[in-house]
Amino acid sequence: MRITAIAALCLLAGACTWVPMETGAASVRVLAAGASTAGCTKLGEIEGNVTDRVALYERNPLRVQEELETMARNEAVSLGANTVLPLEPPRDGRQRYSAWRCPG
Repeated sequence: MRITAIAALCLLAGACTWVPMETGAASVRVLAAGASTAGCTKLGEIEGNVTDRVALYERNPLRVQEELETMARNEAVSLGANTVLPLEPPRDGRQRYSAWRCPG
């Protein structure tokens, strides 16, 4: 019984998004790695860190990446940026982004 409950909790935790999108973050664009930022002004760098494991269960990598992007978009708003660009791939629940103010 206890093992079943723990397994169910882990499966549910892997399906949930734990990072809510804050006001204004939905309008922040996430560029593909290596995309051009010509004409944009760099405003800073952002490092996101989320849980990629729950006990021995490894969370879905797409969910982890989604949460890291949401964190970057949330932080971009506070920097006055409207675009973020990943500087590296996600690793161990961490990822760095650069924050940009781009025209349009």
